[in-house]
Amino acid sequence: MQKLIDKAKIEHTLSKSEIVEILKDNSINDYLFKNADEVRKNYTGNEVYLRALIEFSNICHCDCKYCGIRRDNKNISRYRLEKKEILQLANYAVQSGYKTIVLQSGEDIFFTAEYLAEIIKGIKQNDIAVTLSIGERTFDEYKILKEAGADRFLLRIETTDENLYAQMHPQMSLENRKQCLFNLKQLGYETGTGSLVGLPGQTPESLADDILFYKKLNADMIGIGPLIVHPETPLKDEKNGDLILAIKVLALTRLLLPDINIPATTAMETLHPQGRILALQAGANVIMPNITFEQYKKSYEIYPNKVSVNYESLKTELAKIGRSISCKKGFRGNHDRT
Repeated sequence: MQKLIDKAKIEHTLSKSEIVEILKDNSINDYLFKNADEVRKNYTGNEVYLRALIEFSNICHCDCKYCGIRRDNKNISRYRLEKKEILQLANYAVQSGYKTIVLQSGEDIFFTAEYLAEIIKGIKQNDIAVTLSIGERTFDEYKILKEAGADRFLLRIETTDENLYAQMHPQMSLENRKQCLFNLKQLGYETGTGSLVGLPGQTPESLADDILFYKKLNADMIGIGPLIVHPETPLKDEKNGDLILAIKVLALTRLLLPDINIPATTAMETLHPQGRILALQAGANVIMPNITFEQYKKSYEIYPNKVSVNYESLKTELAKIGRSISCKKGFRGNHDRT
């Protein structure tokens, strides 16, 4: 097992069967995490990039079975922020020193590409990177948003297993999701995706396929999070995902894609008080503090009991593990870029 990890550290490649072997073997976890952390340090340094998250709408036409803002959840207060509110939050992010804003919403087509382009242009008057996380759109819509100044796009695939994808995403197409990701790459976005670890019926084999898909896509950022079940979804009686398995997927992703950006997701901290730090010590280099207005945060509940980020305590925690908060935008492969 150690030889496989050594190989991945040097060559940044593994076969599906090799990834499965590592995922199944918990005796080598410490060695895996240590080596993934070394690769992270060698390629992205010790700075942690902060992305200011603005959750601007919790309205979604999708009905994903694991998600608290799914279309058929009637026990939720729906909201949309107005353009002026989004720009107000963006200005707050700039004044607070953030170098990237993430505009995230449900798949809400009220926000047309043209309307979002106006918002992006308003934000880009400042020296700040913009990441979008708004779901599936057409090639032409993605093009409008790119031309307006969007730098990055996050479109989580959650699983590349065809049967599992179909079970979890009614009326949605895995092929279309993949095509959207390749369209984003073609248009020049820094393109992000990622997986939920712990979906019912998920196997080590399907997780290995996920990691190899990221490699094939040459994704620029990957978000890995454990499933946290929501009481208003069809998965309400399932178990939460395994935090250690999620961190193993993260670590293997770092070994195979050494220079990408990988967040220590909020879900990890929600499952374990040190979850975020554990992820940062196994290959992660990004944290996404939520700066949405307090009155809306509770309503953007993809999963329950989301933890928040306190800047000062985060700075202290990072210092303990030899890390610091970056004042850069943190583009892939050019981690000295301002």
